[in-house]
Amino acid sequence: MEAIKVLVVGCGNMGASHAKAYQQLDNFELVGLVSRTPKSREDLSKKLGGIPTFGDFQEALKITKPDAISVNTYPDTHAKYVRAGLEAGAHVFVEKPLALTVEEAINLVSLAQKLDKKLVVGYILRVHPAWSKFVDVARTMGKPLVMRMNLNQQSSGGQWYTHKQLMNSMSPIVDCGVHYIDIMCLMTQSKPVSVSAIGARLTDEIHPEMYNYGQLQVRFEDDSVGWYEAGWGPMMSETAFFIKDVIGPLGCVSITEENKGASDDIEGHTKTGGLKIHYSDLDAEGNFTKKDLMLLTDDEPDHDGLCLLEQRFFLEAILEDVDLTTHMQDAINSLKVVLAADKSFKTGKTVFLT
Repeated sequence: MEAIKVLVVGCGNMGASHAKAYQQLDNFELVGLVSRTPKSREDLSKKLGGIPTFGDFQEALKITKPDAISVNTYPDTHAKYVRAGLEAGAHVFVEKPLALTVEEAINLVSLAQKLDKKLVVGYILRVHPAWSKFVDVARTMGKPLVMRMNLNQQSSGGQWYTHKQLMNSMSPIVDCGVHYIDIMCLMTQSKPVSVSAIGARLTDEIHPEMYNYGQLQVRFEDDSVGWYEAGWGPMMSETAFFIKDVIGPLGCVSITEENKGASDDIEGHTKTGGLKIHYSDLDAEGNFTKKDLMLLTDDEPDHDGLCLLEQRFFLEAILEDVDLTTHMQDAINSLKVVLAADKSFKTGKTVFLT
């Protein structure tokens, strides 16, 4: 069969990793790189052996006529590029979130279904072996679950610039929160019913109505509860910047921090030191009957390796005509929760989900 021609839009960290993945997979042919910044697209092109580059997306679409596009730009452009790609007859991989509003996300999913094109949203934790094991073990801990997660990032220099650019359209708990709400939904296999949130604006370098620290609390139909916390900026503390902990009636499972990077290290966003499993069983004297279990995850993929796994999933979806209905609905549901959290922060009220 002929290779699937893919056009990459956005040549930053994520775009570069996905572009490398396409070059490693025989069934993909990387036909172009699109970026508004000449240096980023030209530098990446050189690393990949001279891939054609473009400053304009529509021009790139017309010239390369791709079978698939990969959208790795700032979130406020995702919906525009996804729609254009679908309407041009291409399958689409898009970094999270799918759109800035639930209505936009629903419309894009409907369009993909109408045009019979694959639409994959980049929930990188779903392809991570250790995180998949984390979800599986959490499901054995009974109900309800108590899920505690955060990812605070002490950023400076170029990363702080990127964070400020991201906050032109969304807060940290929205941008990062979709990953962890998605994980909570997978763990509980239950419907979120309400969301509350608090937040704080810790810098004058962002829009007056934006906040660079937030925490959301979500309740599920099965009585499970979870919180997620995210903050960006040079003022953020590195103490307890990475908490991934799930408690149930039968015990708890946690991702440990051993061998992790600092909060500003992108490898550290997904890297796991290991999984610690604790069981609540007691004997007649009230003592624990089982020792804690430690599962090592030393051989987990790095960031580029995880992006390769994502693109293998995208490839499988195209070649084997995988039904992505649940995948796309999950992307809508996690977006709905984090946007409700944003509304809760702004109104000071709990938001009930329908």
